[in-house]
Amino acid sequence: MKFYGITGTAYNLMRSYLANRYQRTRINKLSSTWECVNHGVSQGSVLGPLLFLIYINDFPSAINKLASSVLFADDTSIIISNTNPEEFKNSTILVMNEIIEWFQSNLLSLNCNKTTFLQFLTKKNEIAFQITTTNSIITSINSTKFWGILIDSTLSWSDHIVSLTSKLNKACYAIQMVKSCMSLDVLRMIYFSYVHSVIAYGIIFCGNSHSSTTIFKIQKRIIRVTNNFGRRDSCRKLFKELKILPLASQYIFSILVFVNKNRELFLSNSDNHGINTRYNQNLHMPSTKLTMVQKGVLFSGSRTYNCLPSRI
Repeated sequence: MKFYGITGTAYNLMRSYLANRYQRTRINKLSSTWECVNHGVSQGSVLGPLLFLIYINDFPSAINKLASSVLFADDTSIIISNTNPEEFKNSTILVMNEIIEWFQSNLLSLNCNKTTFLQFLTKKNEIAFQITTTNSIITSINSTKFWGILIDSTLSWSDHIVSLTSKLNKACYAIQMVKSCMSLDVLRMIYFSYVHSVIAYGIIFCGNSHSSTTIFKIQKRIIRVTNNFGRRDSCRKLFKELKILPLASQYIFSILVFVNKNRELFLSNSDNHGINTRYNQNLHMPSTKLTMVQKGVLFSGSRTYNCLPSRI
């Protein structure tokens, strides 16, 4: 804490809070002896998460020359990228060595049972190799959950959409069970609470996936159920009456909001060249032929933003 400028009374207060603590384990009527806690913080304490974040705050600096890291509470993701397969392997090994060294220096241990490795791929670029630590092999996986979104190795978002399908089917069933005793306004509130919140979260990533049509079909079914319409009845007018955006429209709206809020991530044509052309103020389109990149947020966001009327 002194390293981060916490001194004086605040430091002494925190020191007295952490020092001379004892704990023991109790199972049924048997108890272990009391032992002094020399490292760590009290389990379940309010200050515990804050102190842990302070403790690991310098972790990114240990690997920032070789990789980038994303920290969220006690969940850490490390991103390594390289176009050369051999350099990628070497970088991965070096990063793991740096991680293990940092853990040992800070009296921590890497839980290999909860550590996984996900390799992002195009169709034929998988690099076959294993990541090993002192005593274990890091498990290679095809998908993982990151901040509530299932990310797969090809960024097809199929696993995430399967997860959404299950949640939305449950919401559809719940609305069907209560619709007989609820007004349309209340059902609309239920829709935004249990359906819209699920659809809108992360839609800028998976909204243009070929698998997203499944989500749209469930959305239409929920709208029909809410209004007692038949399976084959058109629900286009219902979307307008309920003031609910269809999936495709919600995707366009969400990605435009993202671009507007994060303009610093996007270059305009005027930033890329000094020629005063007709499309000078349009966002610069990244040059790529990969479908994976074209469906990404930067490319799709730029293309959608450029389609807006100039008066907006």
